[in-house]
Amino acid sequence: MTYRIVITPAGLKLLETVPDRRIREQIRDRIDGLAHEPEQQGKPLKGDLAGFRSLRAVGQRYRILYRVERARVLVVVVAVGLRIVAVGLRKEGDRHDIYRLAQKLIRLHLI
Repeated sequence: MTYRIVITPAGLKLLETVPDRRIREQIRDRIDGLAHEPEQQGKPLKGDLAGFRSLRAVGQRYRILYRVERARVLVVVVAVGLRIVAVGLRKEGDRHDIYRLAQKLIRLHLI
């Protein structure tokens, strides 16, 4: 089965903030790979992000957060970030952490 991939506006905006074109292309390739067996890729998240999965990209530095909707044969990419929102290194508790951003977007009903 092939899934259709939809990138949310927030996810697209975060992808566009990645400064290096080659890295953006590698992230897009990884996202395109979700069209086949997305539930076998990434890891399931817990807590406020339960129902979402996290997939590493570009040498483990970036995270792609997505949700699989089986009823509609759809993969929804909700956020793309460098271990944090856009630039820097992921640090537990950092206000720019990609997981923290995703929780905020969910709370605000933006995804």
